Amino acid sequence: MSDLQPTAPDPRPSALPTEQLINELQSFGVRLLDPSAGVQSRRGGAGPSDHKALTVDGRTVMVPVHTATAFDSPYVVRKPGPDGLSTVERDGVRVGRVAFPLQPRFYKMQTFDGVPYSQIAVLHGRDVLATTVLQTCIRYQSRTKTCQFCAIGQSLAAGRTVARKTPEQLAEVARAAVLLDGVKHMVMTTGTPATSDRGAAILAESAFAVKAAIDLPIQGQCEPPDDDVWFGRMKAAGIDALGMHLESVTPAVRGRIMPGKASVPMERYMQAFAAAVPVFGRGQVSTYILAGLGDTPEAILSTCETLVGLGVYPFVVPFVPISGTPLESHPAPTPAFMHAILGPLSAMLRRAGLRSGDAKAGCAKCGACSALSSYERPA
Repeated sequence: MSDLQPTAPDPRPSALPTEQLINELQSFGVRLLDPSAGVQSRRGGAGPSDHKALTVDGRTVMVPVHTATAFDSPYVVRKPGPDGLSTVERDGVRVGRVAFPLQPRFYKMQTFDGVPYSQIAVLHGRDVLATTVLQTCIRYQSRTKTCQFCAIGQSLAAGRTVARKTPEQLAEVARAAVLLDGVKHMVMTTGTPATSDRGAAILAESAFAVKAAIDLPIQGQCEPPDDDVWFGRMKAAGIDALGMHLESVTPAVRGRIMPGKASVPMERYMQAFAAAVPVFGRGQVSTYILAGLGDTPEAILSTCETLVGLGVYPFVVPFVPISGTPLESHPAPTPAFMHAILGPLSAMLRRAGLRSGDAKAGCAKCGACSALSSYERPA
């Protein structure tokens, strides 16, 4: 389409294998000599934050840039040259080149009621529109219940977003993002409200409005609702893929790291996964697992084996400590720790016939927050 925003050129192959370079960049983070290059980085908010989008060997990934680990990273990304490419160095030795996705055009616009589009939804990776429909959460209001890694309230407090995005606003922004910037799919997540549907109703009405405005694949993300009937309702409303995020997989870690969310036990998650897969399809239901919170590789892989058996795609990402959260000083997992998980997990996924590229929308399809999809190659 001639009216789409041109993308930055893909860099030449790196001196390190792609999966290794991405794995290390996401574990160590990077120091940017030109922080203004590419799409503006995100601080705080729901989901992955304190990151910058970089294109590595043709794959756009999110790399930490605002964390304590990144400030001390051995990796430095130099200022882009005339060709739009930046050299990546480790301890002064060139190991590859990267590009920066460009600032989207829709960021310059505002809704009919005067809200900047970037406060309604943001570009994630290269071609994913991401929004937190409800920027408040019953877990976040209490130190005894909050997920220790979560920063959902930070961007709201800083005035970078609004507490509740209306269906009309989301539809308006989604349409513009597709037409102006070639966005390919959308992620709708939500803070957990004090209702038994745990956000499913909000996601359903939002997706219905977006689909009425533009044909855009959508992933909805929420905690498992109390009643499985919501899976059919979300699907009927236009949600193509579903994410229900475990974050951690062992009871002790879940109780310590996310005491409020742990009140929904693993057993309920597994029941919900089993009920949702027949509705959305194999590989269209996924979960987000944060490696590095205290679960061992063996525990994560054991849970992943169960999930894969159900037809659920386990998207395992390295934990990134976000400034201003109780875990801001928690160490990020090492590249070796991630490799010990992603290598066996990718083989497990291949045997099951689950591929990130087959997902219709969402985190697994995007793949920007983990090197997992780079590991998905023939053995």
